[in-house]
Amino acid sequence: MALDKPYLDVPGTIIFDAEQSRKGYWLNQFCMSLMKADNRARFKADERAYLDEWPMTEEQKQGVLTRDLNRCMAAGGNIYFLAKIGATDGKSFQQMAGSMTGMTEAEYRDMMLAGGRSAEGNRFIGEDGDAQAHRQPQGQAGQTKKGAA
Repeated sequence: MALDKPYLDVPGTIIFDAEQSRKGYWLNQFCMSLMKADNRARFKADERAYLDEWPMTEEQKQGVLTRDLNRCMAAGGNIYFLAKIGATDGKSFQQMAGSMTGMTEAEYRDMMLAGGRSAEGNRFIGEDGDAQAHRQPQGQAGQTKKGAA
């Protein structure tokens, strides 16, 4: 019998539950492997070859290769494990979180210092808030610059 999951109706939110944990097991194990310097060096030397040593899905591997953390989370990644990828790349958690919203690091920091994103309009899918899928990614980093190639 399937469990009722009312939290699936929260915009822009992936809840790391038992189902996500099963789906992302090998992705998260890969991330944990990056805690060892030798593994980080092997990964940075040939990312695809290192990823191919893990029984991850192609979707998970592409998420890592493109550093698309939202894609990794949708494929079962846990943000606390995925942070190891950012650390391997020399990125702060704030930089990573900003990239997930399409904001620059400064925009993300300023939003959080101002109290974070408002809950108004973002409590469930279908409301008209800024966390809704049709408004993502947001911020300067998520905008296409006119005339840019």
